[in-house]
Amino acid sequence: MFDSLTERLGGIFDRLKGRGALSESDVTVALREVRVALLEADVALPVVKDFIEQVKSRAIGQEVLKSVTPGQQVVKIVNDALTDMLGGEAQGLDLAGSPPVAVLMVGLQGSGKTTTTAKIAKRLKEKEKKRVLMASLDVRRPAAQEQLKILGEQIGVPTLPIVPGQMPQAIARRALESARLQGFDVVFLDTAGRMHVDQSLMAELVTVRDLVIPFETLLVADSLTGQDAVNVAKQFNDQVGITGSVLTRMDGDGRGGAALSMRAVTGKPIKLIGTGEKLDALEEFHPSRIASRILGMGDVVSLVEKAAETIEEEEAEKLARKMAKGTFDLEDLRSQLRQMKKLGGMQSILGMLPGIGKIQKQMKGAAIDDSVFKRQEAIINSMTPKERRHVKIMNASRKRRIAAGSGTTVQDVNKLLKMHRDMAMMMKRMKKMGKKGMMPGPGAMPPGMDQLLPKG
Repeated sequence: MFDSLTERLGGIFDRLKGRGALSESDVTVALREVRVALLEADVALPVVKDFIEQVKSRAIGQEVLKSVTPGQQVVKIVNDALTDMLGGEAQGLDLAGSPPVAVLMVGLQGSGKTTTTAKIAKRLKEKEKKRVLMASLDVRRPAAQEQLKILGEQIGVPTLPIVPGQMPQAIARRALESARLQGFDVVFLDTAGRMHVDQSLMAELVTVRDLVIPFETLLVADSLTGQDAVNVAKQFNDQVGITGSVLTRMDGDGRGGAALSMRAVTGKPIKLIGTGEKLDALEEFHPSRIASRILGMGDVVSLVEKAAETIEEEEAEKLARKMAKGTFDLEDLRSQLRQMKKLGGMQSILGMLPGIGKIQKQMKGAAIDDSVFKRQEAIINSMTPKERRHVKIMNASRKRRIAAGSGTTVQDVNKLLKMHRDMAMMMKRMKKMGKKGMMPGPGAMPPGMDQLLPKG
């Protein structure tokens, strides 16, 4: 997400930081470029104007231009202004009411509303131990109610039994009553959408809203639609009243204009973002962390949180013991590859590391994707247990057999072994020197991963 904007802004600020002193005209020229970059990223014009004015009034002060590192100061001001534009403090779901708390899911057809309903329900069930009931009020789209039922079965969250011919208001009433009688904490009401905003849709939503008095009315919007998503958000907020929004397909939006405009235009926070098709690909929206990602500063806090949720404690302890001994075999490398897949793959991880933009660009140019790691795991799986534990026995005939067994080439096998050697050497250095100073610096590749990039 934000790839193109991050690249543009990175170039602008690199030039600023490369100068020892800045004049007012230097800042003005840079901000003119920032303005163009934001507009090209599909950020709404009024939002861009307010943002540039806010940055300019603070960046042209004497305390900035006369400081020791004026370029860094300007970047800090831009980072703060971006955070403000995105909403300042993170605001999660407000479910602090008497159960069952009703959450109304609204949005256009095709925005990912039903899948997002299931994603949030899964998150509440697993992370907050809430008892959740889901109900589909969509009686217009064929199989919409059946879709929610299937998703509910996949995530282990109950759905309201389907009664053919029942209208949305009656379904909503039955859902609340069922949730009350069965002791549910939260009831999600997945409403019908349309291809575009129309008055019959709004009238239906208002009727349901007045009936259930929801604690949260969440607009689900597709970030790939850019300014259309922002316009839709404004109409839903004006006519129905939303408490926040959820932006889907953020992993596919290289520009990010919808996220940057949504909060400023509606005045309502972005609460969650969808980052993939899987039912656990959902993140809380933290304005300060997103601002850091946009400016290429990474989002290490989110990466650590994600790792804490997905990495198996037993595996981590086993690797820690191996590191303490300075040993690292191919069984351990396979375990690391699997953990990386759980974290969302290489692109997801790199996107959260500071100063990593240039490497991401290299990887894209080399057509590197997570299929590389599937091939590497296949190579390791084609080895015998003895070969995985004792890499030194690997000779030409073994490599040919492993390549044939994994559907790869001997060159692929050699690349994997080289990556393993690099990682093993890092483990040994960490044993000798301790962890201090051993982590890769900003923009540095994780050990061994440079083998995936083209040479020369």
